Amino acid sequence: MAQDPVSNPNPITPQITLSHAFLRFALAAQVLRFGSFQTKAGRTTPYFFNAGQFNSGALLAQLGAFYADTLVNANLPFDMLFGPAYKGIPLATATVIALAQRHHRDIPMAYNRKEAKDHGEGGTLIGAPLQGRVVVIDDVISAGTSVHESAAWIQRSGAQLAGVIIALDRQERGSQSPESAAGEVENRLGVPVLAIARLEDLLQLLAQTPDHAQHLPAILAYREQYGAPTRGFAPDPTRGFAPGPHRGG
Repeated sequence: MAQDPVSNPNPITPQITLSHAFLRFALAAQVLRFGSFQTKAGRTTPYFFNAGQFNSGALLAQLGAFYADTLVNANLPFDMLFGPAYKGIPLATATVIALAQRHHRDIPMAYNRKEAKDHGEGGTLIGAPLQGRVVVIDDVISAGTSVHESAAWIQRSGAQLAGVIIALDRQERGSQSPESAAGEVENRLGVPVLAIARLEDLLQLLAQTPDHAQHLPAILAYREQYGAPTRGFAPDPTRGFAPGPHRGG
């Protein structure tokens, strides 16, 4: 019988960081897989992260907890979340629920439509009005298009972009730049890009996990070929993750 990745997680201790706990969760849910895959840039990558596989209530609840704890641990001041369509919508929803349940923070959220609605309330933005300090939430940053579009909506609304949070930073340079996609967003928009986990966290975990250590050489070779410089900002890596209700920062 297959193990339920949520109700039967890997043992979590104070020595296991939030990043490593998230990667174990993603592996158990088969969101993070190893093999041979093609990226949007046409590169052959030895690992693949598909956030669309967080496709049940229990998985989304756990995912929202990881996002919420990463935000709180980073001590980043913010007033609301914005989830760009389409993947950002369930991510923002799960995260504001986790912020309310785990951290007693009732944070509003908004998201956009891909196509403007010409009836009912109309428009392309749904949810709370964009105001104050807004964090954009997404699964990964590839070209950064959705983040830049989100930043434009936030600015037009008179609100302030406070930062961006993603699930996994591949720390991989772009096809036209030595910077990673996340690094380019930080440089262009002047805000931090938080990640629940980064490639360097995955490498550390693989080195410590005999069941997956065979994938380490291929990923190290991929990083050697396509790796981007390490960025300066990161949440506190010593903060652990508790799967149940969490109180406090």
